[in-house]
Amino acid sequence: MITFVIALLLLVFGYLIYGRLIERMVEVDPNRPTPATTMADGVDYVPMKPWRIFLIQFLNIAGVGPIVGAIMGAQFGTASFLWIVFGCIFGGAVHDFVSGYVSLCNKGCSLPEIHGRFLGNGTKQFMRYFTVILMILVGAVFVKTPSQLLITNFTPDWQIWIWPVIIFVYYMLATMLPIDKLIGRIYPIFGILLLLMAVFVMCAFFFRPEVHLTEVWEGLENSHPNAATNPIFPMMFVSIACGAISGFHATQSPLMARCMVSEKQARPIFYGAMIAEGVVALIWAAAATYFFHDKPELCAGQGGDAMVGVIAREWFTPVLAVITVLGVIAAAITSGDTALRSARLIVADIFKIDQKPIWKRFLVALPVFLLAGAILVYTFADANGFQTIWRYFAWANQLLAMVTLYAVTVYLIQRGKCWIVTFIPALFMTMVCASYILIAKEGLHLNAPVAYGLGGLITAAAALLCVWYAISYKKR
Repeated sequence: MITFVIALLLLVFGYLIYGRLIERMVEVDPNRPTPATTMADGVDYVPMKPWRIFLIQFLNIAGVGPIVGAIMGAQFGTASFLWIVFGCIFGGAVHDFVSGYVSLCNKGCSLPEIHGRFLGNGTKQFMRYFTVILMILVGAVFVKTPSQLLITNFTPDWQIWIWPVIIFVYYMLATMLPIDKLIGRIYPIFGILLLLMAVFVMCAFFFRPEVHLTEVWEGLENSHPNAATNPIFPMMFVSIACGAISGFHATQSPLMARCMVSEKQARPIFYGAMIAEGVVALIWAAAATYFFHDKPELCAGQGGDAMVGVIAREWFTPVLAVITVLGVIAAAITSGDTALRSARLIVADIFKIDQKPIWKRFLVALPVFLLAGAILVYTFADANGFQTIWRYFAWANQLLAMVTLYAVTVYLIQRGKCWIVTFIPALFMTMVCASYILIAKEGLHLNAPVAYGLGGLITAAAALLCVWYAISYKKR
């Protein structure tokens, strides 16, 4: 319990101290006009109130990742607490803040445009298609999870396809309609559900006498049931993606950069939303840690999404359990819709298609919907389809974060700022991504020493390349 409280406090102090430090470093200018005021179009560039933008950003990034991902990561033990806290403060929140701020200062440009501006046109072209594919994967994954929770907890007698169809139709509407017409109106309701869910789970730690949380000093050993094939590094760092650092977040920030009316809103909306997500991830990791260690009989054979229902039913009254599960469902839905919206905007950027006419929005979104629908069908048709898609999504998500960190590092170098704050997280994520694809079964499946050695060489090469660029740029 002490570790949990300390971790919560560290996240708060991270926002107040380190977040303010990063804000001063990038030199936020509250008097500079923002895209929402200079490019308003009533569709994507729409000025909105700060509290509403924060809720939308929080819900955009807080999908099932900080819940299901944190639960899956908790299988590795209390090391998950450390990754959530320090990864969030020094990695994820910095990643979200700087990339979001760069978009804010560049007409609310999409993430691949940021990659191209600082890493070259070749990188931009590759990341455009890579990011669109990732967004489509997110859209498909975040139909499957809420559908499964709804069927399991509320409508067990319904046909399995009914909820996926309903949710997917909503995604299509949210992708097409102006951002303030649907997303801007229902997200406050979803936000309340998500926050209530987190509060209920956290209160259980303090008011249920039987709950004992393992402390960090009691051991950081790998407690994963398949520890031999799932080493903490890099497996845990990919499992807990959205709760610590996530490339997906940087795809969502431009949506909000197009709605902000002052650069002063950047820290609470970008850095602050990531800290809030870290709190949610920490709460669910702690809850799952208790169940994995003290109630293993309830966890046998249960996936991350199923564990949500187990925890809710064991700890809460039926009403509170319903609210808790609905909060998780809301978290998933509010990332899936904006993922497909981001895909539409990126495709529109690629082909330079004006998005004000609705028929042009539909023209751009149609292939996105078709691909997402095909992947969704696969996740239901194949027994292991969801797990396969999730693993590839998680790795691609962290790879995107790595590339984004290098892009904003170049941005800081060009502006003569302290680029180490993004360079070190970029190197760490390089090691995570490289070693994961080398060691994982869905990758090259090499033995650990070889995978770590090759991952280290790749990371060292990336470090030398970035340092060479920094030195050569200063000589120009």
